[in-house]
Amino acid sequence: MAKKINEHGFEEFEKGHGKKPNQKLKPYLVLQYLLRQSDENHVVSAENIVGYLEESCGIYAERRSIYRDIEEINKAMLIVEEEIDVHEAEERIAEDESEKLVVYDKSKKGFYVRQRHYQPQDIRLLAECVYSAKFLSAGQAERLANVVCEFVSEAQAKTIRHDAFLTDRVKTDNKGVLNSISTINDAMSKELDGQKHEPEKISFQYLKYSINDVGQQVERRKGMKYTVSPYKLLINDGNYYLLAFDDYAQDMRTYRVDRMKNVSFTGKPREGAEAFAAIDLKTYTKRVFSMFGGKQERITIRFINPLLDAVVDRFGNDKSSVQYAKVDDTHFSVTTQVEISDQFFGWVLGFGKKAKLIGSDRAVEQFRAYLDKVREMY
Repeated sequence: MAKKINEHGFEEFEKGHGKKPNQKLKPYLVLQYLLRQSDENHVVSAENIVGYLEESCGIYAERRSIYRDIEEINKAMLIVEEEIDVHEAEERIAEDESEKLVVYDKSKKGFYVRQRHYQPQDIRLLAECVYSAKFLSAGQAERLANVVCEFVSEAQAKTIRHDAFLTDRVKTDNKGVLNSISTINDAMSKELDGQKHEPEKISFQYLKYSINDVGQQVERRKGMKYTVSPYKLLINDGNYYLLAFDDYAQDMRTYRVDRMKNVSFTGKPREGAEAFAAIDLKTYTKRVFSMFGGKQERITIRFINPLLDAVVDRFGNDKSSVQYAKVDDTHFSVTTQVEISDQFFGWVLGFGKKAKLIGSDRAVEQFRAYLDKVREMY
């Protein structure tokens, strides 16, 4: 008997009683369709699902079979999530409708997937974090945001992507960042591919911009490779940094991961354990402004009162490392450890007359010298 092909290009079967092909696929396809097309504000009717199965999948389904499939989906998901048997799942669903993953909305006359583990705003926040990461290229950020948005319906995902793209952000051109992060993590790992692994050094080329072509980064040190012992990956101000013991400097240094190229294992055991142990990671990023290192110094700065929020954002409020004090009715002071550098002085200078470095004497003298150098240029 010749096969009948319908308008959608699929084999057509006589409706009615009898075994129909591919019926075991239905529950899975129904769940995937509901996950993509439904949420609390967008329901899908049984007729919609029947149409989807026939037109897009070439599978014949009756309306009442969709209700049975959804019952099975709800039981299966509860069994997996709660690690219970089928009998307990049936009892819990019968006693409490909120146990169902797929819910029927009587007022809207359709089904939707109830999200129990997260809310759309959770996914929105995760997507926004992806978009705001400067160490990801635009293409990588979009791909990862799409991965995150698979946890919500297509209607919700469309809104999230639209809202997240409203703010323009500078992105790296280095498309190998994720591979670099993976290599660094493997190098630091004490177990790799199920086997014990001794943390090892890595090598890489470090990039910088050239005035000859600001759209293209070039290798520092004429392409000569850096060799370091990696200890910690840090995120600061939207950038990914590697904290590592540098073979050349014989000291701890930070490197922008998006500026690292051709990251590879060396097979040589890691060094610098003592130098890493001496670092207080809780205060490290507060002391190292813009990830530029310098000599540590305990300093005191006087600010006008309206700047308190900005100062707390920078230094935090851990009383063990930062002390705040009222100077007078219009000023307060902060005393803490920082790494003295031109970048730190530039940060203080950015407040103009609203801030004054008043200690230590050594830091004040260095600040004066910094100001003199700037003044000489004008």
